[in-house]
Amino acid sequence: MRAITVRDREAGVTGLALEDLPHPHAAENDVIVRVHAAGFTRGELDWPATWTDRAGRDRTPSVPGHEVSGVVTELGYGTTGLTVGQRVFGLTDWTRNGSLAEYVAVEARNLAPLPADVDHTVAAALPISGLTAWQGLFDHARLTAGRTVLIHGAAGAVGSMAVQLAHEAGARVVGTGRSADRNTILDLGAHAFLDLEADRLEDADQVDVVFDVIGGDILDRSAALVRPGGTLVTIAHPPTVRPDDGRALFFVVEPDRARLADLAQRLRDGRLRVRVGAVRPLAEALAAFSPRQRVPGRTIIRVAEN
Repeated sequence: MRAITVRDREAGVTGLALEDLPHPHAAENDVIVRVHAAGFTRGELDWPATWTDRAGRDRTPSVPGHEVSGVVTELGYGTTGLTVGQRVFGLTDWTRNGSLAEYVAVEARNLAPLPADVDHTVAAALPISGLTAWQGLFDHARLTAGRTVLIHGAAGAVGSMAVQLAHEAGARVVGTGRSADRNTILDLGAHAFLDLEADRLEDADQVDVVFDVIGGDILDRSAALVRPGGTLVTIAHPPTVRPDDGRALFFVVEPDRARLADLAQRLRDGRLRVRVGAVRPLAEALAAFSPRQRVPGRTIIRVAEN
């Protein structure tokens, strides 16, 4: 099968290559998915799990990409809940070969059925962003109706999902971003916009929850915006500051079949929008990792046409 691979950690994106790899093996409780569309995170070449397995052993050549949408072609021993020929989408394991390939082996529990009226390119943009937004807002920050949440990077992949989910949950939403993103963020459902390039973060009103995807100085300065008893949650890196009388936590998204199914239903109902920007073939995945210009929305790799 054809796949995008990395072999040299020091080379970064210049070390990406399109080559032939053996067809993946379905271990116990796995399925083999023929990949129709794949999503990736540009920073994943810096993740330790891209280069080593769970035991810390080198696993190169490694296939990046951890979001997949496709069709089940094979079941591993003991696999239940899915069938051959079924449309599915979900997350691949962090420490195994990923979705930028014609076929990928995935634990069945990490996948959810994909309705026939949801396009593979849309589905491939949903798992990491949708699950991260949900888990950050509701599982970790315990956001409820009537509370106020400030979402950094509200026009981005995770932030745009978080704005929509928080708005539907009845929270008051403040979205931050660049001035060019103002209309997009307000259109997604934010009640207010904060321009990180022109406005002083310290002048913002206090909120019950800050959801951060940026890290660094923005994360540190955001702690002061959290009301007593509130939560600062981030996916950037473990926080070094904590709100007064509040919580600060870092998390990594986890697979959740039931929540994926719920997110897919929200897509079908028109209650959730996925911002897909460019759709490129597998052969152009190398260029997609380091684009020459900023592309609004997720870049998705289309692997199979039908």
